[in-house]
Amino acid sequence: MNKNTIEIPAELKVAAKEAYLKAYAPYSKFHVGAAALTTSGTIVQGCNVENASYGLTVCAERNCISHAVIKGEQSFQMIVIYTEQEKMTPPCGACRQVIAEFFEQSAPVVAFNHKDKQQVWSVAELLPDAFTPKYLLDI
Repeated sequence: MNKNTIEIPAELKVAAKEAYLKAYAPYSKFHVGAAALTTSGTIVQGCNVENASYGLTVCAERNCISHAVIKGEQSFQMIVIYTEQEKMTPPCGACRQVIAEFFEQSAPVVAFNHKDKQQVWSVAELLPDAFTPKYLLDI
């Protein structure tokens, strides 16, 4: 996948930035907003929510996907992640696994920042040979 040529829908960028502003990150100060476009055309948002017990922190990407599932959406076209970091921030390992559960392997995962720089990965690039529901079909 070409790392810099995908057009992010403007509404998706706005939604990711709005989510970023709602992040609860008093410990790390690392605010993250995410927005995903479902296959039905709905935009859902998520932000990171930290916890004093660090292991209970939930990332923006997983909150975003969970928000969609609660609304009855389980299929996605793309997800965008917004931070105000200089370097593009890819999803963590746990988020990559959850993204692989709901997105096609070719779906774009886009990170962008306050300088409107972006980087694009496919789900397969972020988590090759992901353990997905297809491995559970023989149960």
